[in-house]
Amino acid sequence: MLVLTRKAGESIVIGSDIRVTVLELQGRQIRLGIEAPSDVSVHRGEVYERIREENELAASADHEQLKSLSQAFKSR
Repeated sequence: MLVLTRKAGESIVIGSDIRVTVLELQGRQIRLGIEAPSDVSVHRGEVYERIREENELAASADHEQLKSLSQAFKSR
């Protein structure tokens, strides 16, 4: 892990097209601004983990569950 020290108004660049800027410091909280291309997803860590878990759960559905789901959509 790379650890950097930045002050308000300073930024870091990831690759050539993502910029993370420290906007404000308030006590123990930091406000960050993130500039990234629209095709790059940006999520808080806990949200990303939830999405990853849900995707893993969906990918592990067995054949019978998928067949039942398919039949449910066809009957509508």
